[in-house]
Amino acid sequence: MDKIINFFKKEIIFSISLILAIISCFFVQPTINYLNYINWDTILLLLVIMIVVEILKNLSVFEMLVRKLLTKISNARQLVLVLVFTCFLSSIFITNDVSLIIFVPFSILALKKVNRSDLIILTVCLQTIAANVGCMVLPIGAPHNIVMFTVSHIPFESFFLILLPYILVSMIFLVILLFFIPRDAITLPVMSKITVRTENFLKRVFLGVDYFLLLTFIALFILIGNLENISFFNSLFRQFITGNEVLCGIVASQVISNVPAAILLSGFSTNYEAIIVGINIGGFGTLIASMANLISFKILVRECDEFKVRYFVIFTVLNVILLVVLVGVNALI
Repeated sequence: MDKIINFFKKEIIFSISLILAIISCFFVQPTINYLNYINWDTILLLLVIMIVVEILKNLSVFEMLVRKLLTKISNARQLVLVLVFTCFLSSIFITNDVSLIIFVPFSILALKKVNRSDLIILTVCLQTIAANVGCMVLPIGAPHNIVMFTVSHIPFESFFLILLPYILVSMIFLVILLFFIPRDAITLPVMSKITVRTENFLKRVFLGVDYFLLLTFIALFILIGNLENISFFNSLFRQFITGNEVLCGIVASQVISNVPAAILLSGFSTNYEAIIVGINIGGFGTLIASMANLISFKILVRECDEFKVRYFVIFTVLNVILLVVLVGVNALI
């Protein structure tokens, strides 16, 4: 029982998705048609991205690049700026979740090394926001955008243009916050040499892939597919979602996070542009609005448990402010 409880805590999104999918199977008899519920293009694209990222991670490519950047640092503001915008740039290509998994622990270590633990909370908050902004640039930057890209077939450039106003406003928000970081002089310590392990390389790559994320997607696709075949839920969701895609995307993301929200809304509406806006804006706000938010919080608690309450408060305040600003931008557009 303890193992089951620990697994549920560790993979809570997958566990809830699986339970809901199983419950839905009692209302729609399982058949071979279940396979048609699943968007296999999404699953395959996500798998390929995760494999490529694991290869680069095991080659220490990301750490080498960041260390090269850190050689140019002379003060605290520059250090935080590099750490934050590393998350922004990397999330464009390797997804916001993976970006935070790689760079948040590195950032906490770097700030401790220069005796600036007082900057850890704000830095991790800004890194999380930056990762959620960076993932808007390309449709492969986050799982929720991968879903929408494969479902909608919207071209890369059009995807980018839909989210461009929100990217620009969010970047301005980040830059303003960075000016609150003092320009105190710092000296980076000499870091140990990076060694690339070659033994069992492919094994480590394939074991590093988050297969539970793929299974979460499959469970959610089955759940939404079954809901579409239950007339009551079909009519209820279509009536509520149609014409309110942005609002539904924002609200649903705050409650169930933006990946399930993307799958849910795209199952009941074809206004994909509005859904894309809603789920990306919806990634800001509560701690569960995005998987990336939860990932950075988990890492912070693991590394600096004494900061968790202050981090939660500051993170929520900053994210709610940005969410309100982006909702205002959407109203103007």
